[in-house]
Amino acid sequence: MLKWLWVSFLALTLSGCGYNTLQSTDEDIKASWAEVLNQYQRRADLVPNLVNVVKGYAAHEKDVFTAVTEARAKVGAIQATPELVNDEAAFQKFVAAQGELTSAISRLLLVAENYPQLKADGLFRDLQAQLEGTENRITVARNRYIQAVKTYNVTVRSFPSNLTAMLFGYKVKPSFTVENEKAISVPPKVDFGSPAAPAPAR
Repeated sequence: MLKWLWVSFLALTLSGCGYNTLQSTDEDIKASWAEVLNQYQRRADLVPNLVNVVKGYAAHEKDVFTAVTEARAKVGAIQATPELVNDEAAFQKFVAAQGELTSAISRLLLVAENYPQLKADGLFRDLQAQLEGTENRITVARNRYIQAVKTYNVTVRSFPSNLTAMLFGYKVKPSFTVENEKAISVPPKVDFGSPAAPAPAR
């Protein structure tokens, strides 16, 4: 009987000190981070096809292709595991790599402005649409992660839940900063409009 009373008392105490909130918000972070990784991977998977299509019309743009390939390789070299959100340095390295890939993709898409036939290519336009959708999903996933981390970090820092956090080893987690947002929050422009209509016959 005393054992059950002690267990009940301990459960109530932990609940009142934010233990349950720490558990639930930590799970929210894991779920939202997994979606961030999923969408970034989806984007990385689109890059090789996009590069190959552009090469078909602008083979001499070697510097642009090299930049995209290297940026994608840098992203792929990072072990983007769920535990990455517990390592500030690793997290920032991941964010920087994604920012470089965003910039490289933007430069690649800019090349298409000089090639009307490329802009009219059906496969290229399909990849544009997929990329645009993916960039939008990345933004949504990233915002959800930011909110999840904010809720969790407030709990970790607030009294008395901060005592529970220290007791069980819960620490604040990194989030996207203002500088991060400058690098990655503006998706590459992928809408070139409709292909130019042929001139009417005279």
